Amino acid sequence: MRLKWNRFWREIRRDSFCYLFLAPFLICFTAFIVIPVIMAATLGFTSYDGFGSLRFIGFDNYIMLFTQDVVFLTKALPNTFMFALIVGPGGYALAFLFAWLIHQLPIRIRDYYTLAFYAPSMAGGVALSVVWIAAFSGDRVGYLNNFLLTMGWIDNPIIWLQNPKYLLNIMIIVSLWISFSVGFLAMLAGLQTVNRELYEAGRIDGISNRLQEVFYITVPSMKPQMLFSAVMTIVTTLKAGAISTQLTGLPITPQYSGHLIINHIDDYAFIRFELGYASSVSVMLLIVSYFAMRFAYRLFGSKEEA
Repeated sequence: MRLKWNRFWREIRRDSFCYLFLAPFLICFTAFIVIPVIMAATLGFTSYDGFGSLRFIGFDNYIMLFTQDVVFLTKALPNTFMFALIVGPGGYALAFLFAWLIHQLPIRIRDYYTLAFYAPSMAGGVALSVVWIAAFSGDRVGYLNNFLLTMGWIDNPIIWLQNPKYLLNIMIIVSLWISFSVGFLAMLAGLQTVNRELYEAGRIDGISNRLQEVFYITVPSMKPQMLFSAVMTIVTTLKAGAISTQLTGLPITPQYSGHLIINHIDDYAFIRFELGYASSVSVMLLIVSYFAMRFAYRLFGSKEEA
């Protein structure tokens, strides 16, 4: 063990010039990622309201989370998994599909379509406040209600955003609409790096249609971009709790119908000031994120990374 440590410090001294350039990133990463994660993991074993003193309670927060927290077990957890299973793979597949379609267009018009798809992710909050709230407004002038009333399909306007029956589905639709973000651009860039000669070789080897080209040539040739997009999709999906708040204007949605795990954390941290319990929920979300990313590395990472 001592020999290993000596070898380690010798390598540090040998590469000290490289570590000097890495220092700004390492300092920021430690200060804003490592230390907050350690603090959250520590607070998860305490009872703390942000004002008094810390009180160590062991695993009580985690036990209560999985045995007594009815809202978490019956609303936040199922809603999050349903939201993530549809928006995650769905948004990822749509991003790849439209990136591939845009890549088939002539270069002179490709940038216009790219901007059209990427723009909603840049103006997400504004679009939620203006476009989607107006579209799903509960009065007669709401775009959707007005259309349905004009067509004679409903007799009275529907209060879409306050109705627990529709809210989660609307959140999924809006999230898919703004899912063309950085991962979409990464896929589009990856498509441009694929060697065109591989397609010609594939046709000689028996590839007969575009779907086979995508499956056997395109996706394997752009695995780094696919992995990056998958990681960004996982992160974006699991932290997408602000959508319900922006749509309804309420910190807690009606009957917890749009309540995700991240909303549960905000509820206990910023409304109830139970920071210890909120930290335990955030640790569980971090664990779920870790395993989801490991799955992404299994699919698109190299053997060394997996």
